[in-house]
Amino acid sequence: MAFTELFGGFSRQFYEAYQSTFPLTTDYEDRKELYQLYYLLVHLNLFGEIYGSSVDQILKKFSI
Repeated sequence: MAFTELFGGFSRQFYEAYQSTFPLTTDYEDRKELYQLYYLLVHLNLFGEIYGSSVDQILKKFSI
């Protein structure tokens, strides 16, 4: 789900249908960026520093 939201998302109808079939947990929004981190790291590796600031932002948010 987090990946679908990373680069623009799908239609509202898609998310409503998904939610009605597989409800997201209440803490999904809190963890969404952690789920997206993997895909941003892959894009950073493949396409370069243009994705670096997004990776840095998530790492900073969740660092101890």
